[in-house]
Amino acid sequence: MARTKDFDENEVLAKAVSIFWLKGYNGTSMQDLVDFLGISRSSLYDTYVDKNTLYLKALEFYQRAASTRIGDIVSNTTSAKETIKQLLELTTTDLLKDKQHKGCFMVNAEVEVAPHDAKVKNLICQNDRQIEEAFFQAIQKGKESGEITSSLDARALTRFILNAVKGIRVSAKTTTDKNFFNDIIQTTLSILD
Repeated sequence: MARTKDFDENEVLAKAVSIFWLKGYNGTSMQDLVDFLGISRSSLYDTYVDKNTLYLKALEFYQRAASTRIGDIVSNTTSAKETIKQLLELTTTDLLKDKQHKGCFMVNAEVEVAPHDAKVKNLICQNDRQIEEAFFQAIQKGKESGEITSSLDARALTRFILNAVKGIRVSAKTTTDKNFFNDIIQTTLSILD
């Protein structure tokens, strides 16, 4: 008979995101996880099998939460440029609130783990495609309505903006200057005209 979990899995995954984000995958030991998550080592192994599986689940949990927020912006904003601006501001707002300068959890995973772990790499690529698609839809909508007048191809514009997002996420590890990020957002938006 299977044992029932005596913990809230969403709460555990949120905590796992926090510790992996702060210490990185390689810097987080199993003992760190047991201590920080507040569950027994046996529960940890019974539920997640190993550290790598827990890490993947934490990345998926983080991605789902981010996808919901991105989807809300895309669904609830009528102007293409406003959608793009809000998506860019979503990135900077979260990063500027972080007093520990952890950067972006996904970018950290991309740099630290993805080169050596195909499952993490696939998850990162899937996340990038999802973000790219959100920007692409907004750009296509803006081109069709005449709001975006750039002669550049919609996919090329999208990839440029995605690259700006990644740059913002990396820069947040070393700066919290809101003006720095506002300059990037304004310059990025200027290519749409």
